[in-house]
Amino acid sequence: MNEKTFLKLNVKLLFVCALTLTLTSGLKSQTNSGSNKSLTMTEKISAVNSISKLLYDNYIFPEVSKEMEKRIKSRMDNKEYDNITDPVKFAEELTADLQSVSKDKHIQVRFDPEQIKRMRENDDQGEDEVSPEFIQMLKSENYGFRKVERLSGNIGYIDLRNFGSGELIKDKVASVMSFVEDCNALIFDMRFNGGGDPSGIQVITSYLFGEEPVHLNDLYFRPKDTTEQYWTFKDIKGKRMPDVPVYILTSSFTFSGAEEFTYNLKNLKRATVIGETTGGGAHPGGVNIADDNFAVFVPVGRAINPITKTNWEGTGVTPDVEISSTKALTKAHILALEKISSRSNEEKEKRNSGWLIESLNASMNDIDINSDQLKNYSGNYGERKIFYENGVLYYQRSGRQKFELTPMSEDTFMFKEIEFFRIRFEKDSSGKVTGLTGLYDDGKTDNSPRSE
Repeated sequence: MNEKTFLKLNVKLLFVCALTLTLTSGLKSQTNSGSNKSLTMTEKISAVNSISKLLYDNYIFPEVSKEMEKRIKSRMDNKEYDNITDPVKFAEELTADLQSVSKDKHIQVRFDPEQIKRMRENDDQGEDEVSPEFIQMLKSENYGFRKVERLSGNIGYIDLRNFGSGELIKDKVASVMSFVEDCNALIFDMRFNGGGDPSGIQVITSYLFGEEPVHLNDLYFRPKDTTEQYWTFKDIKGKRMPDVPVYILTSSFTFSGAEEFTYNLKNLKRATVIGETTGGGAHPGGVNIADDNFAVFVPVGRAINPITKTNWEGTGVTPDVEISSTKALTKAHILALEKISSRSNEEKEKRNSGWLIESLNASMNDIDINSDQLKNYSGNYGERKIFYENGVLYYQRSGRQKFELTPMSEDTFMFKEIEFFRIRFEKDSSGKVTGLTGLYDDGKTDNSPRSE
């Protein structure tokens, strides 16, 4: 594989890899395409020999490539592949065997004759530029940005599903970072990010440091024995946020480039990582054609962090705060508010942060109130009405829309849609509900006696 071919494929295939739900589900997506073909023994031998040579010539660790070759050729010689005629199942089997030796989750064999044909046509035409079709795919995925919003407490939240090439995404990144540039903290959600291009990581990370370039990561490539360094950019479009607290959400799905982003910022002590240990893939590469039927993703490089002198391959990135990925966002939101409060000299901001933290802490816990108790709260409280429907308690003020109530305790409830307001049910000494009190984030209250 020449360097030009690798660089061209690297941008495309790392991005495509990031779009799959998991490497395994990516394999399953091949099932329909191979359903009408039955592999011959000659085709299987061709695939095994070609894949072995590609790995031997390019895989980041040559000694491991020899062991992988030994594994699949031994299975072929022992006739263990003889009964596999479905090309998709054969690709899955080869992938499993190669990964069992290398422990490298980036290695993946795919049955995809149509894609192989397109790749060859592009090479024959000498196409070095990214195709219009690929640009359109980027646009249709909003360049990887699934959601960007401002959370309560003025905290920016960015849900990024993959890292596109820096040159291609830089304008979109500028608009995203402009949206959150006045936030008091930032949360980057990597829980569903499967990787991407290191230059995209470089662009986004540059907004989190000052103008002086910061060394982020190095990538060593075996084919030409070269090392490429990645630093933050001196010039960016928009406002830098070097002092804004940063939080990164992770899951066991977080992989490859998403792990680099997390690993870089964690070791630079620029972010707090919250969630689960990540997938453990630190070897960049590209897709190579094995033959007319099969292509294989060959990791040709490895990451070398300038601080640790190693990477996250096989181990993943360990979070600073370990918690289920389903609760990671709420936990990050709490930690961000606590940080904002600790930095603030304004009593109003401290009070507001404390109020929001109470709500978030309550949402982290499953508060179980039996249906009889909930029904007991139903009734009219002046202009306010409480009613019970399908296991849920609702609040409605006269002439206005109804809102679902979420319990914070047995008698205090909050609203998902109204963060500045709560209600507390009042009871007499016998436990009878006598009224409700409206609670406001500025400390004010109002009372509504129960009328029936």
